[in-house]
Amino acid sequence: MQRIVVILVVHVPDSPFEEREKGIYAYKIIGGSMRRLIVAATVVALAGCATKYQANSFWLGGGFTETQLDANVYRVSFHGNEFTSPERTQELVLLRSAELAIKNDFSHFAIVDANTRQNVSSFTTPVQSTTTGTVNSFGNSANLKATTTTTGGQTFVTVSPSSTNTVVFFKSRPNVQGMVYSAEFLCNSLGRKYEVRCGAN
Repeated sequence: MQRIVVILVVHVPDSPFEEREKGIYAYKIIGGSMRRLIVAATVVALAGCATKYQANSFWLGGGFTETQLDANVYRVSFHGNEFTSPERTQELVLLRSAELAIKNDFSHFAIVDANTRQNVSSFTTPVQSTTTGTVNSFGNSANLKATTTTTGGQTFVTVSPSSTNTVVFFKSRPNVQGMVYSAEFLCNSLGRKYEVRCGAN
C-alpha cells in the first residue's frame, strides 16, 4: 500500500492533486507501507502564510519585481509561496502596476501580455533505519530476535504560483481596444483588500 500525506493548500488549478473540498487540494506523497493523513494546517493558517505585498525576497517567500522596458512600458511580476493562490498573485501584479503608474505620473494602464505559471519543487526526507533485538540463551545456544524500523524517504511536493504582466502606461484614458485600468481606482480597491497604501512601497 502507499502512504498518503495530505497537505492543505489554496486552490491551484490544473495541478496534479486530488480535490478534497472547494478550493482545497491534497498532495499525494509516496514512500511507505501505511495510509496516513496528516493535516499540515487549517485554511485560516494557510491564508496567513501567503506571500504579502512586498519587494521580492527569497527569505520572505517572494514578492513583486519590475523591469522598465521603455519610457512607459514595464514588465511586472509577483512571486508567491506555496500558500499563495494564483488569484492573489494576479491581483497583486495589478496593484503593483497601479502603484508604478501613479509613481511615474501616469493615470491608466493596459496589459499587453499576461502569464501565470506554477513552479513545482520537491524534497525527500532522509532515510534512517534502526535495528533493535533481544538475545535468548539456552545452554550452549542463543536465539536472536531483531526488528528493523525504517523512517523517512517521504517526498513532499510544493507548488508556488507567479504572475507576470507587461503593461503600457498612459497619461489619460486611451481610446484603445481591450481592458484599460484606472491606476487610482485599483490602488483604492485592491489597496483596501490587501491593506496596502499605494506609494508606501
